[in-house]
Amino acid sequence: MLRAIEETVEYIKRKTENFKPEIGIILGTGLGGLVKEIEIEHQLMYSNIPNFPISTLEFHSGKLIFGTLNGKKIIAMQGRLHYYEGYSMQQITFPVRVMKGLGIENLIVSNAAGSLNPEFKKGDLMIIDDHINLQPDNPLRGLIESELGPRFPDMSQPYKRDIITKALEIAKSVDIKCHKGVYVAVSGPNLETKAEYKYLRLIGADAVGMSTVPEVIVANHAGLPVFAISVLTDEGFPEDLQPFDLDEILAAAAKAEPKMTEILTRLISEL
Repeated sequence: MLRAIEETVEYIKRKTENFKPEIGIILGTGLGGLVKEIEIEHQLMYSNIPNFPISTLEFHSGKLIFGTLNGKKIIAMQGRLHYYEGYSMQQITFPVRVMKGLGIENLIVSNAAGSLNPEFKKGDLMIIDDHINLQPDNPLRGLIESELGPRFPDMSQPYKRDIITKALEIAKSVDIKCHKGVYVAVSGPNLETKAEYKYLRLIGADAVGMSTVPEVIVANHAGLPVFAISVLTDEGFPEDLQPFDLDEILAAAAKAEPKMTEILTRLISEL
């Protein structure tokens, strides 16, 4: 893996004139609007980058964006990768390794998720302060290159508390409702049954999704501070469960996305 990371990093440096990002951003389903705020200097399609997996979802652009946002040099993934697409956990998280190799000092992750907490409604934002991993594999399994990080990384604070505090203060200052909670990652691609929603709530989750946790594990392994935020696009309340509708999910993400962008653009200037 180390050789592949180095090869990809060198390719990107050549194509971006040695662009040096400070912050990495992973944009989730329906949440690509933040790109409009970036002063773009370079763009690379995933399909043109050596060793880079390609997003198979038609609503994910599959581009790496390089530019400036609120005075910070950033690299943004417009379109993430999921375990349910058939990739291995190490493939899903390969972009995080590459961003680390390019020099990022903080990682911001966004996603669209389903609410499990009756107090968290569709269209709300939730800052992730902890997670539960129910995905069937781990991106660190079998990894032996000590250059990438320790064999047994600590996960007592997977999401940086001081960044969470800043984000909550920003949300309050601009009058945006923003919760804090626990995200549970499942493999997908099917949605959950009523019994599964009950179980996930019982074990302490406030929101459920099919991403984020693998990238967060690898970022922690690599020593990167992480901030993650969910746009709650549907409600997994067993007593009133509605059939899944992808168009409604994407519409809910698009409607809530400006609130997330407002928080992130302000937060980035303070990192």
